[in-house]
Amino acid sequence: MNESVSFEVRGQVGWITLTRPEARNALSREMVLAMTTQLRAWREDAGVRVVALTGTGPAFCAGADLKTAGSPAQPGEADFLDTLVVFFDLLRAFPKPVIAAVNGLAVAGGLETVLACDFVIAAQSARFGDAHSNFGVFPGGGGAAVLPRKVPHNVAKYLLFTGDSLPADEMKTHGLVSEVVADAELVARVQAIGEKLAKKSPLVLRRMKQVADEAPDKSVADALRHELLELRNHQRSYDIAEGLRAFAEKRAPEFKGY
Repeated sequence: MNESVSFEVRGQVGWITLTRPEARNALSREMVLAMTTQLRAWREDAGVRVVALTGTGPAFCAGADLKTAGSPAQPGEADFLDTLVVFFDLLRAFPKPVIAAVNGLAVAGGLETVLACDFVIAAQSARFGDAHSNFGVFPGGGGAAVLPRKVPHNVAKYLLFTGDSLPADEMKTHGLVSEVVADAELVARVQAIGEKLAKKSPLVLRRMKQVADEAPDKSVADALRHELLELRNHQRSYDIAEGLRAFAEKRAPEFKGY
């Protein structure tokens, strides 16, 4: 538990909530370390099948806390950039679905956090931007490297170069946001989606995520071979047998994730 970030499991959905609204939920080293520790615990926890990440107040996350980001590390200690890289890598490669529940402004490291999630549900008032250029700061969590893979190339360059932010509805048009909901409905809507995903086979979702994440860096033929390999492996699983039994017996399946 960290006073600037809270963790809660609701049903089978693990919620990470940034609770530093006075600083627009800017990320401190302690917050990043706390989230990294919790994600590692939930990665091994079969009771948590989905993770949702949101913020409190008018911002989802305004990025790294620039007042402390440049503070030198103690000898032998990872610096702030090191801790951010570990966090983003863990979030991107997390084996369970991760939903960004964007409640407000998401810029710089906040946008990079969003980019590391599987998909985005945004409040009507949410806005998205890179903003690094506004302060002469260079992105290090995917702003320049991943954003052009999520939205059209010219839109990514506009956000990177101008430092401006765009509203949720526009970012839905560009493909970054999956759904825009009323501000008051955001948490309930994401919880409902999380509960829906929690009923699926964890094994299917993990394997789908891996193939989908790696596909853009492969030829179509190589991506298809990867998919077929995962299907062959999946045919030996409990979950596919349970799903087919449930279909034949006209009941809801009870997946176990192996």
